[in-house]
Amino acid sequence: MSLTIVASSTNPPIGALLVANFIKDTTPVTIKWGKETSLQVTSDISFNTNSTISRYLARVACSYGLYGSTVLERTEIDHWLTFSFGQLLCTKEFQEAILYLNKILGPITYLVGSKLTIADFAVFGALYYSQQWSSSLENGNAPGNVVRWYNFIKSLCHVESFLASIPDEAKPKFGTTDKTAGGSGRKEEGKFVELPGAEVGKVVVRFPPEASGYLHIGHAKAALLNQYYQETFKGKLIMRFDDTNPAKEKEDFEKVILEDLQLLQIKPDRFTHTSDYFDLMLEYCEKLMKEGKAYVDDTEPEVMKQEREQRIDSKNRSNAVEKNFKMWEEMKRGTEYGQKCCVRAKIDMNSANGCLRDPTIYRCKNEPHPKTGTNYKVYPTYDFACPIVDSIEGVTHCLRTTEYHDRDDQFYWFIDALGLRKPYIWEYSRLNMMNTVLSKRKLTWFVDEGLVDGWDDPRFPTVRGVLRRGMTVSGLKQFIIAQGSSRSVVMMEWDKIWAFNKKVIDPIAPRYTALEAEGTVPVLVNGASLEPLTVAKHPKNDEIGTKTIWVGPRILIDGVDAETLKEGENTTFINWGNLLIKKINRMNGKIVSVEAEPNLINKDYKKTIKLTWLAETESAPFVPCICVYFDHIISKAVLGKDEDFKDYIGHNTRTEVRMLGDPELLNLKKSDIIQLQRRGFFICDSPYKPISRYTGRDSPVILFAIPDGHTKESSVTAPAKNKEISNKENGQETLEDDQRSRRPSSSRTEEMIGKVRQLI
Repeated sequence: MSLTIVASSTNPPIGALLVANFIKDTTPVTIKWGKETSLQVTSDISFNTNSTISRYLARVACSYGLYGSTVLERTEIDHWLTFSFGQLLCTKEFQEAILYLNKILGPITYLVGSKLTIADFAVFGALYYSQQWSSSLENGNAPGNVVRWYNFIKSLCHVESFLASIPDEAKPKFGTTDKTAGGSGRKEEGKFVELPGAEVGKVVVRFPPEASGYLHIGHAKAALLNQYYQETFKGKLIMRFDDTNPAKEKEDFEKVILEDLQLLQIKPDRFTHTSDYFDLMLEYCEKLMKEGKAYVDDTEPEVMKQEREQRIDSKNRSNAVEKNFKMWEEMKRGTEYGQKCCVRAKIDMNSANGCLRDPTIYRCKNEPHPKTGTNYKVYPTYDFACPIVDSIEGVTHCLRTTEYHDRDDQFYWFIDALGLRKPYIWEYSRLNMMNTVLSKRKLTWFVDEGLVDGWDDPRFPTVRGVLRRGMTVSGLKQFIIAQGSSRSVVMMEWDKIWAFNKKVIDPIAPRYTALEAEGTVPVLVNGASLEPLTVAKHPKNDEIGTKTIWVGPRILIDGVDAETLKEGENTTFINWGNLLIKKINRMNGKIVSVEAEPNLINKDYKKTIKLTWLAETESAPFVPCICVYFDHIISKAVLGKDEDFKDYIGHNTRTEVRMLGDPELLNLKKSDIIQLQRRGFFICDSPYKPISRYTGRDSPVILFAIPDGHTKESSVTAPAKNKEISNKENGQETLEDDQRSRRPSSSRTEEMIGKVRQLI
């Protein structure tokens, strides 16, 4: 079996290359250096990331055991692969990640098991190309266990020999001067390559959306990447509306997009429209026609398409300049004949690149434009307008996705043909998300069909949708920065984004309590007095403040929690302490009440069951609350090219659960993010409203569940293992992730099936 890895010289997959070098005696792998990383296995199958290539090679050369020998080991290895791709490449998380790694490496030689695995190669590779790690080593402040392990891996003969063979252009480039690195220290993130020719204070980038819909998370990536380079090089960011198509442009959408940029905390230095340059582009079009580099074509669209596919010249390709201008005048007047014509650039009809086969540069559209009115009847195509406006606006680096790669030659042809200044194109991978669609046309269909609440529906991948669901701008930025400007095209799972978000909200989200309204069980606490207690809102962050809870002779717990109790044993009631369970009363096999007595002197919380609860008291009535959980709008993870998204519409994607809320939930404001203990994180979509004089009813708090990157988005509630005590003074307790994953009983079978599938 012959394998060849093409390794990016700007972002080398060092972990995968070390694996390839390690197995070369039994599984020869040729390594070539190029622009983008890939391992082509068959004509239909290729791998483009460090992790996927490493896993594949380890499986091919299974005798080495590089991918572990048990399910548990493989799970651990996957954790380290994610760790090397995420935390170690994120500047803000690097120090915390290194300390964590140092703690793990204390008693061990290898990251997983007792032998070398791809986990060691992946983490070593991330450190090898980390400027922060290099600086730590140089300054002598790197943690000892990591230094020991790092030097050990580096000293292995096959690692040492490979590192020595890396070409100069692919070696780590540390100690970069401010002139090229912007003096920001961000180079250490590893996924951001140096912009060619970039100088501090001179970089100009642009974000050019079409004003035809709301921004989605893919647009957010583009905008945030441009902002990243703007800030890194202390340059300028142009916000440009691509309004070349009057049929799609709407001023309302321009307002929406500007608001979305504000939500993302992006502040462009300049705002422009492509239509600002319509007169200039008309001149450039006529310049090409005069020089015989463009012609007017009245060929039927379907025929034109076939001719381009078959590389057949149009009958108008050899038109005289006079005839072209005569047809052009018909177009500019918007006559019936003119509307049948278009202007095409005369490039190369025999090119293997279809984008060079005389592309259309002007169309006749006899309809008003939102900004220019009826001044024009002809409008430039985006492909013609973009290089012109980029050049004259002083853009130095055009960041765009790899899907435009085939148009790069066309872009530069227009620049050269018109004698314009040449910007540099830098490509990055498009953000592809599972279980959703990012097409504006498809998202519009969902809205028009009433399958969602609107463009800000929490199930939507729009900026407004994900923010309404609880995504923070900081979490989104950290995710985008971790992805960087890599060109590797991957299908991203949503849990990756939500995992970054959790790291932002976990340290600051205040903790509250809520019980399911149906099925609560009273606990009668003999000898307990009704009284308020003051406790911390967050067990690990005193700055969040305190809250008042009530304890008393009658408290409520969830029915599923009652089933876990045992007579004669202590149970920890979070924020109160230990209660001794005296008697469990049943009727027809169902628990109807529990009798207990305080045992607060007992501070042993290590092996007790931990429960959330609420005391019944007129002094602090429960707050009516509805917890809303969402699932994916598309039921299939990845849609094939020929598959209709309408065949995979997710049904029953919204689940509402009535809750009895902590009295303190009265103080929640819209968009406040909290954690309901042992249930997860939530964002307040609608605060509590007291009884209305018009309806005679109060309005409950509406809380949207925020995915945390670890549990299924549709999860609701169910008991999980209890973890360590975080506050031994009053039994306040924090689970490992300060929550427990719960689900309605009707979905537990589906949950088990899902887990089995994941193991398979």
